[in-house]
Amino acid sequence: MTNAQHNPPLVSVRDLTVEFHGSRKASALNQVSFDLRAGEVLGLLGESGSGKSVTLRTMLKLHPQRTTRISGQIHVDGQDVLALQGRALEQYRGGTTSMVFQEPGLAFDPVYTIGQQITEAIRAHEAISETSARAQALQMLERVQIPQARRRFDAYPHELSGGMRQRAMIALALACKPKLLLADEPTTALDATVQIQILLLLRELQRETGMAVIFVTHDIGAAVEVADRIAVMYAGRIVEENTVAGMVRSPRHPYSAGLLASTVSSEHRGQPLVAIAGSPPNLAALPPGCSFAPRCTHASAKCSIERPTIVDEGNTRIACWHPLMPLPEAA
Repeated sequence: MTNAQHNPPLVSVRDLTVEFHGSRKASALNQVSFDLRAGEVLGLLGESGSGKSVTLRTMLKLHPQRTTRISGQIHVDGQDVLALQGRALEQYRGGTTSMVFQEPGLAFDPVYTIGQQITEAIRAHEAISETSARAQALQMLERVQIPQARRRFDAYPHELSGGMRQRAMIALALACKPKLLLADEPTTALDATVQIQILLLLRELQRETGMAVIFVTHDIGAAVEVADRIAVMYAGRIVEENTVAGMVRSPRHPYSAGLLASTVSSEHRGQPLVAIAGSPPNLAALPPGCSFAPRCTHASAKCSIERPTIVDEGNTRIACWHPLMPLPEAA
C-alpha cells in the first residue's frame, strides 16, 4: 500500500452532512470528511447509529430524496456523485462503485437465479453477449470460491447457505470491476468461522484487483483484519482517523480508547469487561458541544459548550479538546 500514498485520492468526501426529515429532523451525518486512495482499505468503526451505514448509502445516493437533505461534496474517480442523475448514476452504481450489503436478501431478487442476476448486472454495464456475460458471471462465482460454482449458478438465493449467499453477493458486487467497494458489515449475520473466511476473501480480492474499499463494522477485530486505516465515528462525526497499528496501540480519542477497552479477547480472560457508560445521543437533539461529552471521563466544561474541530496530526486526525497522549514509539 505504500505507493498508493503518493497517488491522488480516488475518493474525496468533504463536509458531508445528511439530515432526515420525517416526523422530526435527525442529523445523521455532520461535516464528515475523508480521502481514500486506490488500493487502500478504510475501516469505519463505531456503535450502531454512529453514521457508518448512512455514509455508504449516501455515497451511492440510496436515500429517498423527498425526506433527505444532503450537503457537502462526494467525488469518486473524478465524478461529482451528488450531481449524478439518470443513466450516469446507473453506470456509477455497480460500474465505478459497488456495495456489499449486510443482508444478502437486500441485493438478490428471490425469483431469479444467482447466475441470472449476476449476468444481468454485467450486461447492464458492458456491451457483450449473453453467452459472454454468463461465462463471466460463472468465473466470478468461482473466483469467490463458491463450491460447485456451475451448479450454484442456477440456484435461487434461498437455496444457498448464509456464507454462500454472502460470497455470491461479493461476486455480484465485483462483477463489473468497480474501483470502489462499499462493504456494510458483510459478516455480521455469519458464524465466526465463516466470518473469518469472508474477511480473508475480501482482503484477497482487494489486493488482487487493486480496488479501494470502505469497510463498515462495529468489530475492531474485523477492522484490523482488512483495513489499512480506521476512522472512528460517533453521532454522525468522524472523531478519530488513524492507521490500524496506531489505533490499536495508542488511540487518541477517549471514545476510540473506550471501544478498544470494551472488546472481548483471550488476553482479558477472567477480567471484568470495561464498558462505556451511558448511551449514544439522540440524533434528533444533539448536544451543542462534543456529543461524547456526557459519557466521557475526560470532559471539561468547554466540551459541553463548544464542538471540537478535527485536527490533522500527521497520521492521525482527531476531534477532541482533551485527546489522550500518544504512547512513545517502541525502541
